[in-house]
Amino acid sequence: MSIRPVTQLSQGQPTLEGAGVRLDRAFGFHNPDMLDPFLLFDDFRNDRPEDFERGFPWHPHRGIETITYVLDGSVEHTDSLGNEGTLGAGDIQWMTAGSGIMHQEMPKGNADGKMHGFQLWANLPASLKMTAPRYQDVEATEIPEIIDDDGTRVKVIIGSFWGKKGPVDGIAADPQYLDIFVPAGKRKVFKIDTYRRAFAYIFDGSGRFSDASAPTGVLLEKELRGQEVNIRDMSGDRTLVQFGTGDEIVVQAGDHGIRFLLVSGAPIQEPVAWHGPIVMNTKDEIRTAMQDLKNGTFIRPAH
Repeated sequence: MSIRPVTQLSQGQPTLEGAGVRLDRAFGFHNPDMLDPFLLFDDFRNDRPEDFERGFPWHPHRGIETITYVLDGSVEHTDSLGNEGTLGAGDIQWMTAGSGIMHQEMPKGNADGKMHGFQLWANLPASLKMTAPRYQDVEATEIPEIIDDDGTRVKVIIGSFWGKKGPVDGIAADPQYLDIFVPAGKRKVFKIDTYRRAFAYIFDGSGRFSDASAPTGVLLEKELRGQEVNIRDMSGDRTLVQFGTGDEIVVQAGDHGIRFLLVSGAPIQEPVAWHGPIVMNTKDEIRTAMQDLKNGTFIRPAH
């Protein structure tokens, strides 16, 4: 057993997207190898409706999957295939854009006017980039939550964890997507498949992630003897934590606990050609997509 070292800590960057939505971007439009198969992660939270109510009007996607997780407020969505609906607090939507889709997402605040949610983009391999679009809409009540004896809570959105399986399946990146809360002062170990790329995103509270590649038993033994161990500085709200290789992470919760998303997936390891919400393998494929948009042939007929 080896602990994944922390390779980088960074803060979400204030960004303006859509028709004027203020959000924090943890990563995106970066070196696509960095967190392959994941391309972008946005944290959209606001207390003022004027900072998000104009939303994300009609825009295209091709070659990727988008994962939207709503914590507060709601998101109304409509697309070019005639699908429409509303994601409420705790709901999640996994959209496979595949060969192409036009859609819009319009956030709405809760009773106090507040909105909070996340959107993650996952890449598709070349063999699936032109697959038929599809949705998986999951209500909060369908997401299993595990409560450990020490008060640790884990919502299993995607993948399998602690004997529970998330409701979203059939995803190319074979990801694991967990919403984790660790109570104040508690230390927890979480398993991650060695061959997956992984990151954590802290969105409430604070904590420390172990930054040592050593068997857990050795690390705990050193701590019990009072020896110094290599622990990253306390990290808090809107912090992205990137990990190296290993098969587990260790987190020490701060004085008010820590809540974070833990996301991992199998690298695709293919060339990436990127133009906004269209992600293909070659520049020629990007040019084709742009020509399709111009010609009105971006949306492919269902087969």
